[in-house]
This record gives sequence, structure tokens and C-alpha cells, in this order.
Amino acid sequence: VVLSGSMGIALAPDHSVVPDELLRTADLAMYAAKAAGGNTCRFYHAELSRAAQVAVKLEADLHGAIERGEFELFYQPVAHARSGEIAGAEALIRWNHPVRGRLAPGDFLRCAEETGLIIPIGEWVLRTACRQLAVWQAGGVALPRMAVNLSVLQFQRTDVFALVRDAIAEAGIAPGALELELVESLLVSNREATAETLQRLRDFGVRIAVDDFGTGYSSLQYLRDLPIDRLKIDRSFVMNLPFAVKDAAIVHAITSMARDLGLETTAEGVETEEQSVMLRAIGCDHLQGYHLGRPQPAEAFEQLFARTPVLVRDGR
Repeated sequence: VVLSGSMGIALAPDHSVVPDELLRTADLAMYAAKAAGGNTCRFYHAELSRAAQVAVKLEADLHGAIERGEFELFYQPVAHARSGEIAGAEALIRWNHPVRGRLAPGDFLRCAEETGLIIPIGEWVLRTACRQLAVWQAGGVALPRMAVNLSVLQFQRTDVFALVRDAIAEAGIAPGALELELVESLLVSNREATAETLQRLRDFGVRIAVDDFGTGYSSLQYLRDLPIDRLKIDRSFVMNLPFAVKDAAIVHAITSMARDLGLETTAEGVETEEQSVMLRAIGCDHLQGYHLGRPQPAEAFEQLFARTPVLVRDGR
């Protein structure tokens, strides 16, 4: 067992002379230390109280956001590296906040995780994405696959298999049309239970992808032992291509290893033609990033698919 410590410090009389208030300010400082990565200490300052007030308001607003219809899914295209054809889409949540406007996941998902609200939000994302894929396929948009992220909390506290099975049945899509994206930290914790759930999903036909591969608590054992279909190479290894020799070597190594293991690869964060050319030469199967297309509302994605089914061309 590896232990770590985080300490928050508040001083009297500068921060308060009331014991309960002094404890509250020290607690805020402790959470700031945790947010800084742990194993450190932080002194209280007034900005922490302002940040805490914003967080409390954000949590209050999150409650009921689903019922008020404030969430929306955007869809980012994923392309075949060789042909450039659209191979699928990743569903990404946005929050149309009534006061703050449209919020990206980074603005509210941490709060959702800490409060447990990620569980109903994650279920809404899964069901909505499956229904949207069904609508597209029924309307002639032949999108092969939809990718949806699952949070660690969803996986640990819910019957993920039942949730996925019901969402697929409700939408009327083929299980193989759904790909679930999981972070590495989930795959290396509670290995036996995780393996059992993933195997049930795979046997049902659902595909499994490792998101942000290379940035988590990597243990190559899980690549051998768990039923995985795809590695999504983290954007941090892609952003400096084609000039970063070490990053290119890492991407090449991941791609070669995946191929030998019978896994597919997707390079995330592709923003230039030069990057797509190099990744294609290295042997990545799929590309995803702003160079191929930004996350966009369902209607815009449908128009993109109809207008430009080929996003990049080999040798262009």
C-alpha cells in the first residue's frame, strides 16, 4: 500500500478567529493541495473561497440539468488513416448552461465525478448516443460505429453490462456498432471484476478501447489479459509530430505492439496534414483530431458525412 499526504494550512487571526471557520478554510487549502497532485501543502487564500463558491453553484446547477434538457452531444469524426473515409464518431458532451453558455467537459465533469452525478449523466450520454446512431442509420447515414466514454465511477458503481445492453436494445442498433472507451487506471484496478465485465461486453459484441493510451498507470499485463480491441494513442505523443523524434518512436512502438497483439490503433489530436501523413506511414489505423473535424452538433455532423465522406486522402 502506497500512502500519500496532503496538508491545508490556515492561520489565526489572519484567516479567522472562529474555530469552525478556521477549520473550513484549512479544509479548502487541503483540497487545493490534493488538486496540485498530492504529497504537498497549501496555505489558504481568499481565492479558494471564491473558487469553492463557484464549485457549489456549479454542483447545484448540475442537479436537474438532464431534466431541463441542458446537455447536448457533439460528435467528432474518426477517419480511416489510409482511405480517409469516416469510420465512426466519438460522442462528447456539452452543457448549454443558462447563464455561463456552452461549457466543455473540462468545465464540469470533475464536479460531476466528485458528486456522483457522473452516473446519471453518463447514462444519458450512452442512451442518447445510441439513439442518435440509430436515427442516422435509419436515415441513410451509414456510420459504422459510435464511441462513448465510460467513467471509472460508472464502471465501479453500476451494472455496466445491463446498462449497455438496455441502451443498445432501446435504440435498436447492433452491439458491434458501439465502442466503449475506458481509461487505463480503470483497467489496472480491481482486475478480476473488470475483466469479467469486459468479457461479458465483448461476448455481447461491444468493442472496447483504451483511451489516452500511454498516460495512465500503464501495465502491459492488461493488454495481454483483458479483452481489448483498440488503443487510442494520447494526443501528447502526436502534438509535436513530425518533428519530435522520441514521440515518433513511441507512436511507432505502440502501433507495432498493437498490430502484433491484434489490436487496432487510433491517433488522437491530429491537427495538421504533416501529422496525418506521418501517422499513416507509421501504420496507425485511424486518425482523430481537428484536422479531420472538430466536435460538432448532430445536424452538422450529418451534413459533414453527406458532403465529405472522405476527410483525408492518401498522398494528398
